[in-house]
Amino acid sequence: MEDAKHICVYSGCAHPELSQKIANYLGVNLGKVHITHFPDGEIFVQFEENVRRADAFLIQPTCNPPNDNLMELLIMIDAARRASAARITAVLPYFGYARQDRKDKPRVPITAKLVANLLTVAGADRILTVDLHAQQIQGFFDIPVDHLYARPVLVPYIKSLIGDHGVVVAPDSGSTKMAMYYGDMLQAGFAVVTKRRIDANTVASSHLVGDVKDRICVITDDLTSTAGTLCAAAKILRANGATRVYAAVSHCLLNETGKEKLLATPEIEQLITTDAVPITDTLNGKIKVISLAPLLGEAISRIHDGKSISSLFYIKK
Repeated sequence: MEDAKHICVYSGCAHPELSQKIANYLGVNLGKVHITHFPDGEIFVQFEENVRRADAFLIQPTCNPPNDNLMELLIMIDAARRASAARITAVLPYFGYARQDRKDKPRVPITAKLVANLLTVAGADRILTVDLHAQQIQGFFDIPVDHLYARPVLVPYIKSLIGDHGVVVAPDSGSTKMAMYYGDMLQAGFAVVTKRRIDANTVASSHLVGDVKDRICVITDDLTSTAGTLCAAAKILRANGATRVYAAVSHCLLNETGKEKLLATPEIEQLITTDAVPITDTLNGKIKVISLAPLLGEAISRIHDGKSISSLFYIKK
């Protein structure tokens, strides 16, 4: 890249609160960018300050509504590129469309690859994201990807809940590796609940592998929207003798159905998550939100200074 003179942090409309927290951590002002819509719904973006030779970080989780937020980010990237920013880093605390990461049925798209292509062609020089739905998505990019994990942010609070005799539970086979990493950091036991997906909104959990009797359990996953997987797993855990059950997810995408289901599932005492996406309703404290701002802010600072970010994968002692 060119000699970038300074950090410029800009926020899209998806999550300005998180962007402001990141700017506060960095000790910089949030950049001025004007985002509006034409009467027909097209998005208009204009940076209201000089970004020439700037190290520009554009913060935008592609959460609900994903199409609007993704398109807005693409237009911001294009505007920054045409304004001669030295380097453009797209900061996606949540990377949408990641669940379609392979062709598992005939005649379906691989939208995770499509979005990677769109971000690259728009002009992004680097991607900073948190807990991709599938690790292989990093390989969909031909530009550097800094992939952070929410575990170091969530584990200290989880440890205070489960103590030294907890069990980390994978709610399905696809979550086993994540659960094992959590288990290592928490020095906890490990169990797996098998799952069969009936359709996009319905899952059926059937068997438990592991001993949870008289143990405090935490179910870990990268995201939840309908809470079906978490709630079904929690019921099985309690039926097998677990004394208390918590859930921890990096991205809380709960829709109204998911909120109702979570409230109607007393087996889950609390859902612990991050502010990677906006959380407007904590369901009277049933959802515990821990901010990613220090993690992302530190990563941005190290990227700008050309330092390693690998130490951010672990808990500071």
